[in-house]
Amino acid sequence: MYLADRSAPAGAKTAPDRGPGRAPAVAPTVLALGTVSLITDISSEMVTAVLPLYLIAGLGLSPLGFGALDGVYNGVSALVQLIGGHLADRVRNHKLVAGIGYGLSALCKPLLLLAHSLGPISVVLALERTGKGLRTAPRDALISLSTPDRLQGRAFGVHRAMDTTGALLGPLAAFLILGVAVDGYDAVFGVSACVAALGVVVLMLFVPSGAGGTPPPRPRTAAAPPAPERPDPVRLRDAAALLRLPRLRALALCAVLLGLTTISDAFVYLLLQRRTGIDDQWFPLLPLGTAAVFLLLAVPAGALADRIGRRTVFLTGHALLLAAYGLLLWAPAWPALPYLVLALHGMFYAATDGVLPAAVAATVPESLRATGLALVGTGQALARFGCSLAFGGAWTLWGTGPALAAAAAGLLCCAAVAGYVLRPAPPAPCAPAAAAPTPPDPARRP
Repeated sequence: MYLADRSAPAGAKTAPDRGPGRAPAVAPTVLALGTVSLITDISSEMVTAVLPLYLIAGLGLSPLGFGALDGVYNGVSALVQLIGGHLADRVRNHKLVAGIGYGLSALCKPLLLLAHSLGPISVVLALERTGKGLRTAPRDALISLSTPDRLQGRAFGVHRAMDTTGALLGPLAAFLILGVAVDGYDAVFGVSACVAALGVVVLMLFVPSGAGGTPPPRPRTAAAPPAPERPDPVRLRDAAALLRLPRLRALALCAVLLGLTTISDAFVYLLLQRRTGIDDQWFPLLPLGTAAVFLLLAVPAGALADRIGRRTVFLTGHALLLAAYGLLLWAPAWPALPYLVLALHGMFYAATDGVLPAAVAATVPESLRATGLALVGTGQALARFGCSLAFGGAWTLWGTGPALAAAAAGLLCCAAVAGYVLRPAPPAPCAPAAAAPTPPDPARRP
Protein backbone atom coordinates (compact mmCIF):
# COMPACT_ATOMS: atom_id res chain seq x y z
CA MET A 1 0.00 0.00 0.00
CA TYR A 2 1.35 3.41 -0.93
CA LEU A 3 0.88 6.41 1.31
CA ALA A 4 2.60 8.28 -1.48
CA ASP A 5 0.26 7.05 -4.21
CA ARG A 6 -0.51 10.02 -6.42
CA SER A 7 -3.14 8.34 -8.54
CA ALA A 8 -6.78 8.80 -7.70
CA PRO A 9 -8.91 5.68 -7.33
CA ALA A 10 -11.73 4.77 -9.56
CA GLY A 11 -14.55 7.15 -9.00
CA ALA A 12 -12.44 9.89 -7.50
CA LYS A 13 -12.42 13.30 -9.17
CA THR A 14 -10.15 16.26 -8.91
CA ALA A 15 -10.46 19.85 -9.94
CA PRO A 16 -10.90 20.27 -13.68
CA ASP A 17 -8.24 21.83 -15.83
CA ARG A 18 -8.69 25.53 -16.33
CA GLY A 19 -8.19 25.78 -20.03
CA PRO A 20 -4.96 25.82 -22.03
CA GLY A 21 -3.30 28.30 -19.67
CA ARG A 22 -1.40 27.24 -16.61
CA ALA A 23 -3.66 26.62 -13.60
CA PRO A 24 -2.82 28.50 -10.39
CA ALA A 25 -0.72 26.54 -7.92
CA VAL A 26 -3.23 27.23 -5.15
CA ALA A 27 -6.99 27.46 -5.75
CA PRO A 28 -8.86 30.57 -4.54
CA THR A 29 -10.96 28.35 -2.28
CA VAL A 30 -7.81 27.22 -0.46
CA LEU A 31 -6.73 30.82 0.11
CA ALA A 32 -10.19 31.85 1.34
CA LEU A 33 -10.40 28.91 3.73
CA GLY A 34 -6.86 29.62 4.87
CA THR A 35 -7.89 33.16 5.76
CA VAL A 36 -10.87 31.86 7.74
CA SER A 37 -8.64 29.38 9.57
CA LEU A 38 -6.06 32.08 10.27
CA ILE A 39 -8.64 34.32 11.95
CA THR A 40 -10.30 31.44 13.79
CA ASP A 41 -6.99 30.11 15.05
CA ILE A 42 -6.06 33.50 16.49
CA SER A 43 -9.24 33.20 18.56
CA SER A 44 -8.77 29.54 19.52
CA GLU A 45 -5.07 29.74 20.34
CA MET A 46 -5.57 32.77 22.56
CA VAL A 47 -7.65 30.50 24.78
CA THR A 48 -5.50 27.41 24.33
CA ALA A 49 -2.31 29.27 25.25
CA VAL A 50 -3.60 30.29 28.69
CA LEU A 51 -5.88 27.35 29.42
CA PRO A 52 -3.32 24.92 30.97
CA LEU A 53 -1.98 27.61 33.28
CA TYR A 54 -5.48 28.86 34.10
CA LEU A 55 -6.75 25.39 35.01
CA ILE A 56 -3.70 24.11 36.90
CA ALA A 57 -2.36 27.27 38.55
CA GLY A 58 -5.63 29.18 38.77
CA LEU A 59 -8.21 26.47 39.55
CA GLY A 60 -5.79 23.98 41.14
CA LEU A 61 -6.51 21.13 38.71
CA SER A 62 -4.22 18.08 38.98
CA PRO A 63 -2.31 16.73 35.95
CA LEU A 64 -4.69 13.76 35.87
CA GLY A 65 -7.69 16.10 35.89
CA PHE A 66 -6.15 18.22 33.17
CA GLY A 67 -5.40 15.11 31.12
CA ALA A 68 -9.04 14.05 31.40
CA LEU A 69 -10.28 17.51 30.43
CA ASP A 70 -7.80 17.76 27.57
CA GLY A 71 -8.91 14.34 26.36
CA VAL A 72 -12.56 15.39 26.44
CA TYR A 73 -11.60 18.62 24.71
CA ASN A 74 -10.21 16.64 21.78
CA GLY A 75 -12.38 13.51 22.02
CA VAL A 76 -15.65 15.38 21.51
CA SER A 77 -14.24 16.92 18.36
CA ALA A 78 -13.24 13.47 17.12
CA LEU A 79 -16.68 11.94 17.54
CA VAL A 80 -18.45 14.86 15.90
CA GLN A 81 -16.11 14.72 12.89
CA LEU A 82 -17.97 11.66 11.63
CA ILE A 83 -21.29 13.50 11.86
CA GLY A 84 -19.91 16.58 10.13
CA GLY A 85 -18.27 14.62 7.34
CA HIS A 86 -21.28 12.43 6.60
CA LEU A 87 -23.72 15.34 6.84
CA ALA A 88 -21.67 17.45 4.41
CA ASP A 89 -21.59 14.61 1.87
CA ARG A 90 -25.28 13.87 2.35
CA VAL A 91 -26.57 17.43 1.87
CA ARG A 92 -23.80 18.12 -0.69
CA ASN A 93 -23.07 21.51 0.82
CA HIS A 94 -19.71 21.49 2.54
CA LYS A 95 -19.73 25.22 3.16
CA LEU A 96 -23.03 25.09 5.06
CA VAL A 97 -21.86 22.41 7.49
CA ALA A 98 -18.48 24.09 7.94
CA GLY A 99 -20.25 27.39 8.62
CA ILE A 100 -22.39 25.79 11.33
CA GLY A 101 -19.23 24.47 12.98
CA TYR A 102 -17.42 27.81 12.85
CA GLY A 103 -20.53 29.57 14.17
CA LEU A 104 -20.95 27.20 17.12
CA SER A 105 -17.31 27.64 18.15
CA ALA A 106 -17.66 31.42 17.96
CA LEU A 107 -20.80 31.37 20.12
CA CYS A 108 -18.98 29.41 22.85
CA LYS A 109 -16.18 31.93 23.32
CA PRO A 110 -18.27 34.51 25.26
CA LEU A 111 -19.55 31.73 27.53
CA LEU A 112 -16.03 31.34 28.96
CA LEU A 113 -16.56 34.74 30.60
CA LEU A 114 -19.37 33.21 32.67
CA ALA A 115 -17.71 29.88 33.53
CA HIS A 116 -15.38 30.02 36.54
CA SER A 117 -15.44 26.42 37.76
CA LEU A 118 -14.42 23.11 36.24
CA GLY A 119 -17.93 21.85 35.42
CA PRO A 120 -19.16 24.82 33.35
CA ILE A 121 -15.76 25.19 31.68
CA SER A 122 -15.88 21.53 30.63
CA VAL A 123 -19.33 21.98 29.07
CA VAL A 124 -18.28 25.11 27.17
CA LEU A 125 -15.11 23.49 25.88
CA ALA A 126 -17.06 20.41 24.78
CA LEU A 127 -19.46 22.60 22.79
CA GLU A 128 -16.57 24.53 21.27
CA ARG A 129 -14.93 21.27 20.20
CA THR A 130 -18.26 20.15 18.75
CA GLY A 131 -18.06 23.11 16.41
CA LYS A 132 -14.50 22.21 15.47
CA GLY A 133 -15.52 18.63 14.77
CA LEU A 134 -18.37 19.74 12.51
CA ARG A 135 -16.19 22.01 10.40
CA THR A 136 -12.96 20.03 10.00
CA ALA A 137 -13.95 17.37 7.45
CA PRO A 138 -16.11 19.66 5.23
CA ARG A 139 -13.33 22.25 5.20
CA ASP A 140 -10.68 19.71 4.20
CA ALA A 141 -13.04 18.26 1.59
CA LEU A 142 -13.42 21.72 0.03
CA ILE A 143 -9.63 22.00 -0.13
CA SER A 144 -9.15 18.60 -1.77
CA LEU A 145 -12.02 19.00 -4.25
CA SER A 146 -10.64 22.32 -5.48
CA THR A 147 -7.12 20.97 -6.07
CA PRO A 148 -5.66 18.46 -8.57
CA ASP A 149 -4.33 15.29 -6.97
CA ARG A 150 -0.72 16.04 -7.88
CA LEU A 151 -0.88 19.27 -5.82
CA GLN A 152 -2.82 18.02 -2.79
CA GLY A 153 0.19 18.14 -0.47
CA ARG A 154 1.02 21.71 -1.49
CA ALA A 155 -2.61 22.86 -1.09
CA PHE A 156 -2.93 21.40 2.40
CA GLY A 157 0.49 22.83 3.23
CA VAL A 158 -0.60 26.33 2.21
CA HIS A 159 -3.78 26.04 4.25
CA ARG A 160 -1.92 24.71 7.28
CA ALA A 161 0.65 27.50 6.96
CA MET A 162 -2.09 30.14 7.02
CA ASP A 163 -3.81 28.28 9.85
CA THR A 164 -0.54 28.25 11.77
CA THR A 165 -0.09 31.97 11.25
CA GLY A 166 -3.17 32.32 13.42
CA ALA A 167 -1.69 29.86 15.90
CA LEU A 168 1.39 32.08 15.98
CA LEU A 169 -0.51 35.31 16.53
CA GLY A 170 -3.00 33.91 19.07
CA PRO A 171 -0.55 33.19 21.92
CA LEU A 172 1.23 36.48 21.24
CA ALA A 173 -2.09 38.34 21.58
CA ALA A 174 -2.85 36.45 24.80
CA PHE A 175 0.58 37.34 26.18
CA LEU A 176 0.10 41.02 25.42
CA ILE A 177 -3.41 41.07 26.90
CA LEU A 178 -2.28 39.34 30.09
CA GLY A 179 0.43 41.95 30.44
CA VAL A 180 -1.81 45.00 30.22
CA ALA A 181 -5.28 43.88 31.40
CA VAL A 182 -6.27 43.91 35.05
CA ASP A 183 -8.49 40.84 34.77
CA GLY A 184 -6.28 39.12 32.23
CA TYR A 185 -8.04 35.81 31.62
CA ASP A 186 -11.49 37.37 31.10
CA ALA A 187 -9.95 39.93 28.73
CA VAL A 188 -8.40 37.11 26.69
CA PHE A 189 -11.74 35.29 26.48
CA GLY A 190 -13.60 38.47 25.43
CA VAL A 191 -11.18 39.42 22.64
CA SER A 192 -11.19 35.79 21.47
CA ALA A 193 -14.98 35.93 21.03
CA CYS A 194 -14.78 39.03 18.82
CA VAL A 195 -12.08 37.53 16.60
CA ALA A 196 -14.04 34.27 16.18
CA ALA A 197 -17.10 36.21 14.97
CA LEU A 198 -14.93 37.90 12.32
CA GLY A 199 -13.85 34.49 11.01
CA VAL A 200 -17.48 33.44 10.50
CA VAL A 201 -18.17 36.63 8.53
CA VAL A 202 -15.20 35.99 6.22
CA LEU A 203 -16.38 32.41 5.61
CA MET A 204 -19.87 33.53 4.63
CA LEU A 205 -18.66 36.28 2.29
CA PHE A 206 -15.61 34.84 0.55
CA VAL A 207 -15.74 31.03 0.50
CA PRO A 208 -17.71 29.62 -2.46
CA SER A 209 -20.30 26.94 -1.82
CA GLY A 210 -18.97 24.50 -4.40
CA ALA A 211 -15.62 22.80 -4.75
CA GLY A 212 -13.98 26.08 -5.62
CA GLY A 213 -13.16 25.42 -9.21
CA THR A 214 -14.23 27.61 -12.08
CA PRO A 215 -17.24 26.07 -13.76
CA PRO A 216 -16.59 24.89 -17.31
CA PRO A 217 -17.96 27.18 -20.04
CA ARG A 218 -21.28 26.17 -21.51
CA PRO A 219 -21.35 25.22 -25.17
CA ARG A 220 -22.72 27.99 -27.36
CA THR A 221 -25.72 26.27 -28.81
CA ALA A 222 -29.26 27.44 -29.28
CA ALA A 223 -30.71 24.60 -27.25
CA ALA A 224 -30.34 24.81 -23.51
CA PRO A 225 -28.32 21.97 -21.96
CA PRO A 226 -30.36 19.33 -20.17
CA ALA A 227 -30.65 19.75 -16.42
CA PRO A 228 -28.21 17.47 -14.56
CA GLU A 229 -29.70 14.53 -12.80
CA ARG A 230 -29.80 14.78 -9.03
CA PRO A 231 -27.24 12.34 -7.57
CA ASP A 232 -28.36 9.63 -5.23
CA PRO A 233 -28.10 10.59 -1.53
CA VAL A 234 -25.16 9.29 0.43
CA ARG A 235 -26.19 6.54 2.83
CA LEU A 236 -24.57 5.38 6.04
CA ARG A 237 -23.69 2.02 4.54
CA ASP A 238 -21.85 3.83 1.73
CA ALA A 239 -19.73 5.54 4.36
CA ALA A 240 -19.09 2.26 6.20
CA ALA A 241 -18.08 0.63 2.90
CA LEU A 242 -15.12 3.03 2.70
CA LEU A 243 -13.28 0.86 5.22
CA ARG A 244 -13.20 -1.89 2.62
CA LEU A 245 -10.66 0.17 0.70
CA PRO A 246 -7.26 -1.33 1.64
CA ARG A 247 -5.41 1.97 1.35
CA LEU A 248 -7.86 3.85 3.55
CA ARG A 249 -7.85 1.02 6.11
CA ALA A 250 -4.07 1.13 6.34
CA LEU A 251 -4.05 4.91 6.73
CA ALA A 252 -6.67 4.75 9.49
CA LEU A 253 -4.75 2.02 11.33
CA CYS A 254 -1.49 3.97 11.25
CA ALA A 255 -3.19 7.21 12.31
CA VAL A 256 -4.68 5.43 15.33
CA LEU A 257 -1.44 3.69 16.33
CA LEU A 258 0.64 6.85 16.13
CA GLY A 259 -2.06 8.93 17.82
CA LEU A 260 -1.94 6.59 20.84
CA THR A 261 1.61 7.78 21.56
CA THR A 262 1.32 11.47 20.60
CA ILE A 263 0.92 13.45 23.82
CA SER A 264 -0.98 16.72 23.58
CA ASP A 265 0.74 20.03 22.94
CA ALA A 266 -0.24 21.29 26.39
CA PHE A 267 1.64 18.45 28.06
CA VAL A 268 4.72 19.14 25.91
CA TYR A 269 4.74 22.76 27.05
CA LEU A 270 4.15 21.84 30.69
CA LEU A 271 7.00 19.30 30.56
CA LEU A 272 9.27 21.87 28.95
CA GLN A 273 8.41 24.46 31.60
CA ARG A 274 9.12 22.05 34.46
CA ARG A 275 12.34 20.83 32.85
CA THR A 276 13.80 24.28 32.15
CA GLY A 277 12.15 26.41 34.87
CA ILE A 278 10.49 28.86 32.48
CA ASP A 279 8.55 31.51 34.39
CA ASP A 280 4.74 31.44 34.28
CA GLN A 281 4.53 34.79 32.51
CA TRP A 282 6.43 33.37 29.53
CA PHE A 283 4.39 30.17 29.32
CA PRO A 284 1.85 31.53 26.75
CA LEU A 285 4.75 32.17 24.36
CA LEU A 286 5.85 28.53 24.17
CA PRO A 287 3.33 27.63 21.42
CA LEU A 288 4.89 30.39 19.31
CA GLY A 289 8.01 28.30 18.80
CA THR A 290 6.04 25.34 17.47
CA ALA A 291 3.84 27.59 15.33
CA ALA A 292 6.77 29.52 13.83
CA VAL A 293 8.55 26.37 12.65
CA PHE A 294 5.28 24.87 11.41
CA LEU A 295 4.57 28.06 9.45
CA LEU A 296 7.98 28.07 7.78
CA LEU A 297 7.98 24.40 6.81
CA ALA A 298 4.32 23.50 6.10
CA VAL A 299 4.37 24.41 2.41
CA PRO A 300 7.85 22.96 1.68
CA ALA A 301 6.94 19.75 3.50
CA GLY A 302 3.70 19.41 1.53
CA ALA A 303 5.47 20.01 -1.77
CA LEU A 304 8.19 17.53 -0.79
CA ALA A 305 5.55 14.91 0.02
CA ASP A 306 4.02 15.40 -3.44
CA ARG A 307 7.46 14.89 -4.98
CA ILE A 308 9.13 12.07 -3.03
CA GLY A 309 6.13 10.35 -1.42
CA ARG A 310 3.82 11.07 1.47
CA ARG A 311 4.81 7.92 3.36
CA THR A 312 8.43 9.04 3.73
CA VAL A 313 7.58 12.54 4.93
CA PHE A 314 4.84 11.29 7.29
CA LEU A 315 7.10 8.78 9.06
CA THR A 316 9.98 11.25 9.20
CA GLY A 317 7.72 13.65 11.09
CA HIS A 318 7.10 11.08 13.82
CA ALA A 319 10.83 10.39 14.03
CA LEU A 320 11.32 14.10 14.76
CA LEU A 321 8.68 13.92 17.50
CA LEU A 322 10.53 10.97 19.03
CA ALA A 323 13.69 13.08 19.05
CA ALA A 324 11.81 15.82 20.94
CA TYR A 325 10.71 13.26 23.54
CA GLY A 326 14.31 12.14 23.88
CA LEU A 327 15.54 15.68 24.51
CA LEU A 328 12.90 16.21 27.20
CA LEU A 329 13.98 12.96 28.84
CA TRP A 330 17.74 12.87 28.70
CA ALA A 331 19.26 16.11 27.39
CA PRO A 332 21.10 18.36 29.89
CA ALA A 333 19.46 21.64 30.86
CA TRP A 334 21.09 23.60 28.04
CA PRO A 335 19.94 27.17 27.39
CA ALA A 336 19.08 26.02 23.85
CA LEU A 337 16.92 23.09 24.99
CA PRO A 338 13.55 24.92 24.70
CA TYR A 339 14.40 26.08 21.18
CA LEU A 340 15.44 22.59 20.08
CA VAL A 341 12.32 20.91 21.48
CA LEU A 342 9.96 23.49 20.00
CA ALA A 343 11.73 23.30 16.62
CA LEU A 344 11.36 19.51 16.51
CA HIS A 345 7.73 19.83 17.61
CA GLY A 346 7.00 22.27 14.78
CA MET A 347 8.77 20.08 12.20
CA PHE A 348 6.65 17.13 13.33
CA TYR A 349 3.46 19.05 12.59
CA ALA A 350 4.77 20.36 9.26
CA ALA A 351 5.54 16.81 8.11
CA THR A 352 2.26 15.22 9.24
CA ASP A 353 -0.65 17.62 9.69
CA GLY A 354 -1.26 18.34 6.00
CA VAL A 355 0.33 15.22 4.54
CA LEU A 356 -2.13 12.78 6.11
CA PRO A 357 -5.33 14.38 4.71
CA ALA A 358 -3.62 14.76 1.33
CA ALA A 359 -2.99 11.01 1.30
CA VAL A 360 -6.55 10.24 2.44
CA ALA A 361 -8.06 12.51 -0.22
CA ALA A 362 -6.40 10.42 -2.95
CA THR A 363 -8.07 7.21 -1.75
CA VAL A 364 -11.77 8.09 -1.61
CA PRO A 365 -14.26 9.17 -4.30
CA GLU A 366 -15.48 12.75 -4.50
CA SER A 367 -18.99 11.94 -3.25
CA LEU A 368 -17.57 10.58 0.03
CA ARG A 369 -14.52 12.82 0.38
CA ALA A 370 -15.58 14.50 3.63
CA THR A 371 -16.67 11.17 5.14
CA GLY A 372 -13.35 9.52 4.35
CA LEU A 373 -11.39 12.40 5.83
CA ALA A 374 -13.60 12.26 8.93
CA LEU A 375 -13.05 8.52 9.41
CA VAL A 376 -9.29 8.85 9.59
CA GLY A 377 -9.40 12.10 11.54
CA THR A 378 -11.78 10.61 14.10
CA GLY A 379 -9.61 7.56 14.65
CA GLN A 380 -6.55 9.73 15.16
CA ALA A 381 -8.29 12.15 17.53
CA LEU A 382 -9.82 9.37 19.63
CA ALA A 383 -6.39 7.79 19.93
CA ARG A 384 -4.97 11.09 21.15
CA PHE A 385 -7.85 11.30 23.61
CA GLY A 386 -6.73 7.97 25.07
CA CYS A 387 -3.13 9.15 25.11
CA SER A 388 -4.06 12.26 27.11
CA LEU A 389 -5.87 10.18 29.70
CA ALA A 390 -3.06 7.63 29.94
CA PHE A 391 -0.27 10.20 30.08
CA GLY A 392 -2.04 12.32 32.69
CA GLY A 393 -2.59 9.25 34.86
CA ALA A 394 1.00 8.08 34.47
CA TRP A 395 2.29 11.56 35.35
CA THR A 396 0.14 11.64 38.48
CA LEU A 397 1.12 8.12 39.62
CA TRP A 398 4.76 7.81 38.57
CA GLY A 399 6.02 11.27 37.62
CA THR A 400 7.01 12.93 34.38
CA GLY A 401 10.09 10.80 33.59
CA PRO A 402 8.47 7.33 33.51
CA ALA A 403 5.36 8.72 31.78
CA LEU A 404 7.38 10.31 28.98
CA ALA A 405 9.67 7.27 28.67
CA ALA A 406 6.60 5.06 28.16
CA ALA A 407 5.27 7.44 25.50
CA ALA A 408 8.62 7.45 23.69
CA ALA A 409 8.89 3.65 23.72
CA GLY A 410 5.33 3.36 22.45
CA LEU A 411 5.97 5.86 19.66
CA LEU A 412 9.06 3.94 18.54
CA CYS A 413 7.13 0.66 18.36
CA CYS A 414 4.09 2.17 16.64
CA ALA A 415 6.24 3.99 14.09
CA ALA A 416 7.92 0.69 13.20
CA VAL A 417 4.52 -0.96 12.73
CA ALA A 418 3.29 1.98 10.62
CA GLY A 419 6.38 1.79 8.44
CA TYR A 420 5.67 -1.89 7.82
CA VAL A 421 1.97 -1.37 7.09
CA LEU A 422 2.65 1.53 4.72
CA ARG A 423 5.58 -0.14 2.99
CA PRO A 424 5.57 0.02 -0.82
CA ALA A 425 3.79 -2.94 -2.32
CA PRO A 426 6.03 -5.27 -4.34
CA PRO A 427 5.61 -4.90 -8.09
CA ALA A 428 3.18 -7.33 -9.63
CA PRO A 429 4.91 -10.11 -11.56
CA CYS A 430 4.75 -9.62 -15.28
CA ALA A 431 2.82 -12.24 -17.21
CA PRO A 432 4.99 -14.21 -19.61
CA ALA A 433 4.67 -12.95 -23.13
CA ALA A 434 2.80 -15.24 -25.50
CA ALA A 435 5.05 -17.02 -27.95
CA ALA A 436 4.93 -15.47 -31.38
CA PRO A 437 3.48 -17.79 -34.03
CA THR A 438 6.08 -19.41 -36.21
CA PRO A 439 5.88 -17.97 -39.70
CA PRO A 440 5.14 -20.57 -42.38
CA ASP A 441 8.09 -21.91 -44.28
CA PRO A 442 7.68 -20.77 -47.89
CA ALA A 443 9.70 -23.76 -49.08
CA ARG A 444 7.32 -26.17 -47.42
CA ARG A 445 4.45 -27.24 -49.63
CA PRO A 446 1.11 -28.10 -48.01
